[in-house]
Order: sequence, then structure tokens, then C-alpha cells
Amino acid sequence: MIEAHNLTKTFRDKKRGTIRAADNISFRVQPGQIYGLLGANGAGKTTTLRLLATLLSPTDGGATVAGFDVAREPEKVRANVGFLAASTALYARLTAREMIAYFGRLNGMTDDAVRVRIKQISAELDMDDFLDRRCDKFSTGMKQKTSIARTLVHDPAVMIFDEPTLGLDVMTARAIVKFVRDCRARGKTVIYSTHVMSEVEKLCDVIGIIHDGKLLAEGTLADLRVRHSEQDMEEIFVKIVGGEGTK
Repeated sequence: MIEAHNLTKTFRDKKRGTIRAADNISFRVQPGQIYGLLGANGAGKTTTLRLLATLLSPTDGGATVAGFDVAREPEKVRANVGFLAASTALYARLTAREMIAYFGRLNGMTDDAVRVRIKQISAELDMDDFLDRRCDKFSTGMKQKTSIARTLVHDPAVMIFDEPTLGLDVMTARAIVKFVRDCRARGKTVIYSTHVMSEVEKLCDVIGIIHDGKLLAEGTLADLRVRHSEQDMEEIFVKIVGGEGTK
């Protein structure tokens, strides 16, 4: 469902020169799989995900999502992708229901189809209590659930989550993690970006560790534990990126 081939994105900075935010990244994600992209802030996770979602154009290399090329067929990629970023904003004056319906119509859905999907999603995310309240009155958790709902209203085959639990309380974060797991159970292909080690351990079928724009290691949790002679994901991560205790 997702294939990245030497995916590269460079930016020019007046002070620092050329920055390789994504540096020759290659990986594959199979249908019905959760691929965890694990890295610290600034590692290149968000840039990689934006390239896959066609929000950025690659400087070099390429990728296909749901069989469509991100550079040549961006509209077809977007029709098959739901992309959720931690910085996703909502229209303050709309209710959650209006927000979800708006994005459903943007994706070509009929009003009847939108109504059915809103009912389904609201039940899955436990949104009934605030579905008809305005977004500017929401808690962080309510905003994130609404953002997820509007991201998947068109029922995309591929879901991309970029730090979806950032800033959430424990119970809301648990609900989001459960929902992502349910996406896999329904056959969705998921990329899950995070710096939270426990989320990777609980959720991900395959883990890719990214640092300074490079994909340094990849494998199942069991593979990485054997390869690096560690059980704790945090210790594995530190060994791979060359942090403290690796000498």
C-alpha cells in the first residue's frame, strides 16, 4: 500500500545552508499493517509523512501510496489517504458535525453518505456528547477526536497519524491508540509517527527509527530486541541513534 524509494527533501536555510530533512528514505508498508515511525522532535518524521500525503513535493526519489505516484498523481493519493497532524486546526465557529460534513463534501461524498459516516464515527470515537457543540469550546481531546473524524470521513484505505496523542490526557490518548488499533483490524494501512516508546511497543507491526532525516533501522519489535540485545525500546532507540550509553 505504501512504498518509498530514496525519498528525499531538502530545504535552503540562509544560515545553515542545505538541510536534508528527509534523506534517501526507503520502506514499504503492507495492507492491514501499522508501521511506526519513531524519532525525536526534528528527526524528519513529519517531513516524511507530508511527502507521502503530497503536502510536500520530493526533491529526489519518490513514493507510491495505494498504487498512485505522489508526484504524478497527487489527487488520487489524497483521495485514498487520511492525514492527521498534531498541528491540525479546526474552524472555530463550526460544530463538530458541521466540520466533519464539510470535509466529507470536499471528498465528494453525498449528504446521505456523510450522515451515515458521522453516525458511525461518532459512536467509534465517543463523540455524541459534543457533536453539536462549536469547536472553539472544545478541550484538547475533543479537538483531536474531531480532527480524526474529519480525516477519515471518506473512509480512506491509508491512514497517516503524525503524533496523534501529543498533549492529550492519559484516557484520551488511550482512546486514540485503541482507535488506531481498530483501524488495522478493519484492514486499513497505517503509518503512526511518534516519539512515545510505549505506543510503538503496543501498536506497531514494524518499526522504523528515523534520526537526522535518515532511516537508521527497521524491523519488528522482536527483531530489534534480538538485533540489539535489549528488551527495552528506549534502550534500543538510544543505541541506534548513538545517544548516551552506546560507547
